[in-house]
Amino acid sequence: MIAVDVGGTFTDVVALRDGAIHTAKVSTDYTDVTKPVLEGAAALGVEGSHVFNHASTHGLNAVITRRLPKIGFLATEGHRDILDMGRVWRPAEAMLDPHWRRSFGDAARPLVPRYLRRGIRERITADGGVLFGLDETQARAELEVLRGCGVTGVAICLINAYVNRTHEERLRELVREVLGDVPCSISSEVSPLAKEYTRASTTVVDALMKLIYADYTATLEKGLADIGFTGQLNFADCAATLVPSNRAMEQPFRIVFSGPAAGTVASAHFGSLIGEPDLLCADVGGTSCDISVVTGGEPYVDTTFELEHDLVVNALANEVTAIGAGGGSLVTIGQSGEIRVGPGSAGSTPGPACYGRGGTRPTTTDTCLMIGIIDPETFAGGKLNLDVEQARAAFKNLRTEFTLAQRVRYAYEMAVHNIAEGVFNVAIKNGVDPRDYTLIAYGAAGPMLLPATMDAVHCKQVVVPPNPGLFSALGLLSADQVFTANRSAYTVLTPEAAPGIDALFTEMETRLRERVDSDATVTFERSYDGHLVGQSWETPFVPVPAGAVDADAVAAMIASFHDTYQERSGNRFDTLPVEGVTFRVRAVLDTEKVEYPELPRRGPDEQLAPTRTVRLRYLGDLDAIDDDAGQEAAVYDRAALRAGDEIEGPVIVNERLSTTHVGAGQRLVVGRHGELVIRRK
Repeated sequence: MIAVDVGGTFTDVVALRDGAIHTAKVSTDYTDVTKPVLEGAAALGVEGSHVFNHASTHGLNAVITRRLPKIGFLATEGHRDILDMGRVWRPAEAMLDPHWRRSFGDAARPLVPRYLRRGIRERITADGGVLFGLDETQARAELEVLRGCGVTGVAICLINAYVNRTHEERLRELVREVLGDVPCSISSEVSPLAKEYTRASTTVVDALMKLIYADYTATLEKGLADIGFTGQLNFADCAATLVPSNRAMEQPFRIVFSGPAAGTVASAHFGSLIGEPDLLCADVGGTSCDISVVTGGEPYVDTTFELEHDLVVNALANEVTAIGAGGGSLVTIGQSGEIRVGPGSAGSTPGPACYGRGGTRPTTTDTCLMIGIIDPETFAGGKLNLDVEQARAAFKNLRTEFTLAQRVRYAYEMAVHNIAEGVFNVAIKNGVDPRDYTLIAYGAAGPMLLPATMDAVHCKQVVVPPNPGLFSALGLLSADQVFTANRSAYTVLTPEAAPGIDALFTEMETRLRERVDSDATVTFERSYDGHLVGQSWETPFVPVPAGAVDADAVAAMIASFHDTYQERSGNRFDTLPVEGVTFRVRAVLDTEKVEYPELPRRGPDEQLAPTRTVRLRYLGDLDAIDDDAGQEAAVYDRAALRAGDEIEGPVIVNERLSTTHVGAGQRLVVGRHGELVIRRK
């Protein structure tokens, strides 16, 4: 099995072969995103691999940079500006800012410019009736306008189409007649759910992704075939579940934000192996720190996610919070003369100053190199020699009155503080006590920075898993293959509603069975999103019993709602009626997962000894005369450690693609799968 995670700075590739994990890390190339994927795959060898699991931020980057194809948007007449209005929500920091504009509005950078958004005369009522029919003559005229503008795809979202799709289906036929065989997404297929704006934004993203990923997928499949791959190419979706590439291209909006979710799944899988079901997960890469929560062995899953503020996509997604804190985060001087770190990043090009690629501004990587945490000779497996003098010059060029020692020390403390604040905020937001949770540190820079956050986050311990620099990619070898169907149907839960609910679930399960192999082992999981009658917002993922839905099953659904509502809100209102809004089915297929071999224990004649000792500069007393005053730290090779080894900090543990820094006052214990468990002394 092979998996690849295309990140903002590096593309991580892992292969599981004969029980051993093989890894490769290649710099991401924004001019040709498939190039590092194929380069890493070729380095590990793809012959004989039966699956190639892929997660990428390719589509997300296209949205963020607005390097998008030209598409048209068809809405019910009078509603074409729904994409500009959004949900009319402001972020908290912009509540009092009269100049704030949403990033995708017409005054900023719209996904579809207003002249390409056309109104169509038709109207479906909320109960699915036809108030007045589709005006085909007017629709053809609007499509002729789009043809003259040279659109390459079309997104269609008509009012109440989720309860009656006939007008959208006919309009799609007209698109074929006028525009030819261009990609066309209709909301009643893409996202047949209530709430018009989120359905519209999801449909637009789907149409864009069909165009963006079509060439990408074709290039990737051909490139893999050229180097000998003959197995199944799978894409990971926003919940890091796997979908065959041909099925993923039917609804590519689901794969637009797949990379960060894979690390959460990897953490949950590894946590189950080491007996830690409650986890705070932090993936510190070159550009950002992605933070998520796992409780009881299950990631937090949302029914929607945002690509940008208020730019919503209706897809099940692991809840991941990203902050601008990584190895490439830039060290700058604020307006008040203070040291700041991030959120800007040097990226992979030119990269940190110490890379010697033309970067002149210091970064967190330069900071850790100056301190001595990073070994310039073995960084990135020895493929990239770091230049300490370039890092020193970058710090000296900062316009500040601070001494060099203060600049480096404060930059380190700010980098650690930013990550600690982000992790703590996510814990509090999700209502969990970090003292009961283990912090999983991964990403190339995670083991280097996260142990230092332990006292600020107040977590139980920090665990560095095997291969932390490519741990998210390993998550793609820990994921299930899942197909999902959902439908909105406002239904007050009463015994009389049972036949309609049963027909809805039967239809969705039948459709899902048609999408999987007949001999596959499939488990169907039912749930619904509901609310108390009169409420505006739903409580998601309320369990639904299997089998035929009768009066007893409806009673169980009502009881499950009140239990879930009480668990989430702390309140319970048994006497109030419950209304189901969205009904959902997940078809989960048995999937082979990565196994982590157990590490042998040290024999009685084997001695644990460091490879050398280094001085960690600038971590000691800054008032000392010598800038080199600091801490003595023993350096160990991770490959030489054995299960049960215990080492007192300060300690540096080096491996090919990552560095772990255990601070003073901390103790390192090696677990049975080779994980590094860091606790307070």
